[in-house]
Amino acid sequence: MAAPRTIVLDLEETDGRRRRSLDSRARIVDAMLELARQTGAAPSAEQVAQRAGVGLRTVFRHFQDMESLYREMVGPIEVELRAWAQRPFKGETWRERVMELIVRRSTAFETVAPLRRASETLRADSAVLQAEHTVMTTSLRAILRGLIPKNAVDAPTFEALDLLLGFEAWARLRREQHLPPAQARKVLQNAVRALIGED
Repeated sequence: MAAPRTIVLDLEETDGRRRRSLDSRARIVDAMLELARQTGAAPSAEQVAQRAGVGLRTVFRHFQDMESLYREMVGPIEVELRAWAQRPFKGETWRERVMELIVRRSTAFETVAPLRRASETLRADSAVLQAEHTVMTTSLRAILRGLIPKNAVDAPTFEALDLLLGFEAWARLRREQHLPPAQARKVLQNAVRALIGED
């Protein structure tokens, strides 16, 4: 007669361990993202463990290595950029939609900039971060390509547009040239208008 109660207690204990494990994992990921946003650099496992309030062994129990932890870090970047990319455009002409794209991307890039800076510091030595960068660059290029009718611009002009509308151009204007977001956006708008003209 005692067996059913034992089974229930075992299940409760298992569920409790699972909840604690999921809570620890969430705290580790949150700590990683918070540190990356605050510093713009990829935190060490020790820093993540300290911020999360867990032991270093717990970090590596949930994430086999720093690569798997980095994979969690780039997830929010992809989500943020995908959300902006999937919104329907309001512009009636392709030129209007390209100009609208500047506003979208500058807003999204500004949001994910700290996480992108953190990932950039380690990208050369991280297969995960390199793959994420390739996917993002390819996706952003494909979105731009989809907005411009075939033969509307020549190949060099398209390449210049792809450069201007990439994260690196935004980061350069914001970090190295120290422009506030509104001014950086205006610079891009002026440069793009010079390339494609106006309707």
